[in-house]
Amino acid sequence: MKGIFSALMVPYNLDGSINEKGLRELVRHNIDVMKVDGLYVGGSTGENFMISTEEKKEVFRIAMDEAKNEVQMMAQVGSINVKESVELGKYATELGYPCLSAVTPFYYKFSFAEIKEYYETIVRETQNNMVIYSIPFLTGVNMDIAQFGELFANPKIIGVKFTAGDFYLLERMRKAYPDKLILSGFDEMLLPAVVMGVDGAIGSTYNVNGIRAKEIFRLGKEGKIAEALEIQHVTNDLIEGILQNGLYPTIKEILKCQGVDAGICRRPMAPTTEEQAKVAKELYQKYLAK
Repeated sequence: MKGIFSALMVPYNLDGSINEKGLRELVRHNIDVMKVDGLYVGGSTGENFMISTEEKKEVFRIAMDEAKNEVQMMAQVGSINVKESVELGKYATELGYPCLSAVTPFYYKFSFAEIKEYYETIVRETQNNMVIYSIPFLTGVNMDIAQFGELFANPKIIGVKFTAGDFYLLERMRKAYPDKLILSGFDEMLLPAVVMGVDGAIGSTYNVNGIRAKEIFRLGKEGKIAEALEIQHVTNDLIEGILQNGLYPTIKEILKCQGVDAGICRRPMAPTTEEQAKVAKELYQKYLAK
């Protein structure tokens, strides 16, 4: 489970249903065009927390059926409903996903003991590998190095998706847990994360900018920091434009420019405006068109 993973987007139809044709196209686009090393399925980039349990299963099924294990596959099954997480984890495991991931339970202020039991339960019930999804600025859950160590004591908990700007904690974790996977979750800080020794990265913009991300990762690992930084600068110019224009709708509009039926976002996300679509096309022409 190393290298560059696209956090897989999910195309939706006007009625909110999953656009299976578009999702299959997107899986192939990531594998064949972006050349990513893996797919992270069912994360927030897929608008996962706005869809039903059955729809989440459908996304897992379609993605795995289309990818056919040509790349590394990871299924995000986290929820504040641990029964749902276990159900999804068992389903993804049956489909052949070799590793699960789960966001820390959020909204309620769970104690660390409760968070630990949540992960232990999913692992125990599924008997699959687990990558913790740590994203404190959205969940409000901040774990320290000792708490990560308690979770890592379970051999099935093999690593963490680290989506935080705390590079001091990242450095301390890399030193303390050299045998655990650390996957960076901030696309705009990929290079400094590589310098800190991460094993890979998971990101939403890799759906459209995966080729550059792979170059940053390769050059960073080879110690060619100046070359990698130039690519990171261009990448961050693109990311800045995407964020200013609306993350999910802009990536979907860029994907359409790249020939993918990327659909629309799921309600309550607003429909893409004409202006957003116009800006997305301009970003595509400036940063991604060949």
